[in-house]
Amino acid sequence: MGNICRSPTAEGVFGALLKAHGLDTLVEIDSAGTHAYHIGSAPDPRSCAAALRRGVDLSGQRARRLEAADFHDFDYVLVMDRENLEALEDRCPPEQRKRVRLMLQYAPHLGIDEVPDPYYGGAAGFERVLDMIEAAAQGLLDDLCQRHPELRR
Repeated sequence: MGNICRSPTAEGVFGALLKAHGLDTLVEIDSAGTHAYHIGSAPDPRSCAAALRRGVDLSGQRARRLEAADFHDFDYVLVMDRENLEALEDRCPPEQRKRVRLMLQYAPHLGIDEVPDPYYGGAAGFERVLDMIEAAAQGLLDDLCQRHPELRR
């Protein structure tokens, strides 16, 4: 939503996963918000601290709002919850809607489809978000490698 908690966490976690598999130069990733609340701001310090405890550095990221070009520039536009899904489906050109998906569709074993916003909660919420995003990031990587043989290593 504001691009300071869940989305930068997902960008950082997926980026670290790509790097660990030697794929970071082959896959372009970025995060963005559906709203302009925090443009130019660093990720929430609680997100940064939780991610850093798991070896993921979010400190170089800055919030931005999703742009119309993103629907064309990226093959996947992943969102954290249904509210953001609906917001993007409304803004997305009809021919690009297949690109917009819930992040947790890549972690069906979790039995939930939305990553909760940890912003108004405590530290445990940020850890829970990381658990969910790590699972979905691995599922996304598996899916990408299956669909794109050139990514298999």
